[in-house]
Amino acid sequence: MSNAPTTLETRPAAGSPAAGAPAATGSPAAPPADETAIRAMLEDWLAAVRERDLDRICAHYDPEVVAYDAITHLRLSGVDAYRRHWQDCLAMCDGPMNFRFRDLTIAACGDVAFGHALVDCGGTGPNGKEESHWTRMSAGYRKREGGWRIVHEHFSAPFDVQTMKVLDLAPQEAVGR
Repeated sequence: MSNAPTTLETRPAAGSPAAGAPAATGSPAAPPADETAIRAMLEDWLAAVRERDLDRICAHYDPEVVAYDAITHLRLSGVDAYRRHWQDCLAMCDGPMNFRFRDLTIAACGDVAFGHALVDCGGTGPNGKEESHWTRMSAGYRKREGGWRIVHEHFSAPFDVQTMKVLDLAPQEAVGR
């Protein structure tokens, strides 16, 4: 076990048993094993991104994943298209990648789940300068043979509608990280 800080900074969903509140009447609580399995899958996915391991990144996606990424494409359909996009993204940073979640929330029921988080992403660019920006992520997961897979992923960044420029916002606690 590493002493390195975790990359999954999480909080239980409000109203979840993990938050100390009972599950809503008629709504089964997310099985802890499923949430734990999804978090483990995401931890490996984050490590794969930081290690620039394209095969391992893509192994976590369903073959028919639909992705809305914050850069260059409106929609990507299928793991092959998303793999090419990830390859282009990894090429944008010459040095180490920065990729971590903040406030990851997961809800699971049966063989489907969804999650959302703030994501600090970036790395060292071709100019040698480290750049990192907070984005928003929401995702859908499906339990298939072999475990949980990402079936939908959406990354976005807030922008100013008048100037069309992306806003460089950060969670209050992360300012000056």
